[in-house]
Amino acid sequence: MFFSLKKTSGSARLGKIVTSRGTIETPCFMPIATQGAIKGGISISDLEKLQPEILLGNTYHLHLRPGEKIVKDAGGLPEFMNWKKPMLTDSGGYQVFSLANIRKIKDDGVEFQNHLNGDKIFLSPEKSMEIQHDLGADIIMAFDECPPSTTKKSEIKKAVDRTSLWAKKSYEHHQKLLKKNLSPRKRGSKKKQFLFGIVQGGTHLDLREQSLSKLSEIPFDGYALGGLAVGESTKQMYKVLSEITQKMPAEKPRYLMGVGTPENIIEAVSHGIDMFDCVLPTRNARHGKAFTSFGEVNVKNEKFAKDFSPLDPKCDCELCANYTRAYLRHLFKAEEMLGMRLLTIHNLHFYLGMMRGIRKSIGNGKFIEWKKRFLEKCS
Repeated sequence: MFFSLKKTSGSARLGKIVTSRGTIETPCFMPIATQGAIKGGISISDLEKLQPEILLGNTYHLHLRPGEKIVKDAGGLPEFMNWKKPMLTDSGGYQVFSLANIRKIKDDGVEFQNHLNGDKIFLSPEKSMEIQHDLGADIIMAFDECPPSTTKKSEIKKAVDRTSLWAKKSYEHHQKLLKKNLSPRKRGSKKKQFLFGIVQGGTHLDLREQSLSKLSEIPFDGYALGGLAVGESTKQMYKVLSEITQKMPAEKPRYLMGVGTPENIIEAVSHGIDMFDCVLPTRNARHGKAFTSFGEVNVKNEKFAKDFSPLDPKCDCELCANYTRAYLRHLFKAEEMLGMRLLTIHNLHFYLGMMRGIRKSIGNGKFIEWKKRFLEKCS
């Protein structure tokens, strides 16, 4: 069984996803390896100590370089990276949002201007599936259109309709590729890939329900909520989570894409979300911002210049076990790469430790109490 639900605490779910590369305990957080590496100078040895359940790679960027054929020849993205655990790749749909100034949306796909050399490239549902099959991730995503949540409802409606059409095309092409790759002659030579559909609709509950209804007609292996944390308020995002998550198939994993802060993740878990990814722990680290057991900290602040205590006394990561706040501040002020690397390790350690705490609390049936204590400490 690909996904099994082990226990609940309120609406929070403790589960397990089984892939050929390993088991993923959920709820889980996926560090982002956009181009086959975690930004901040994080090595596989670092990741083995941090112990994430799964990593996320970016289809659009890996298509541009090194190219999916090179990755395929290496045995797949995990093998290319020397990563021994499961991997997920997005579809390129988020770049429809983030690269809006260099793309044109058509009914059959999206034409991009390659931001590296100016060449035109075209991503369709079929092309996205082919790239992701070559990349060889354990979980892949249907191609979708991710519109800004602040755009007109009529435009979001068009994006929902396209996403529904592209979801069907993605699924059908995925099935063709699976049959081709798992023919008797090649059986066992490629690892099984699981496909998730992506629900769109902005902050409009009627469009979200329309999107979910259409996608639920397709037997995806899991379902994701996309198009959140793209301009709407936190209150609006929570409203969508409250109304839509419980309507997603209970027997399939639920993935909230690109979200978010620790508070966002904990709130989403309380509504029944199982999987998360976000750039915040690594991006914030590159700018000197730390997540700690007592809240967020800017390590560049002058008050830390002579502070010889650990960044977070309750943390046992490489940074907190070996270095002081004063030294970390010095590294950032001196623009030494070590500072960014150590703080990236710390922030990922914080996020992954938080997820372990979430899983333990659900297993004990005490998630609501854990949530209250955690948020009180970090506020």
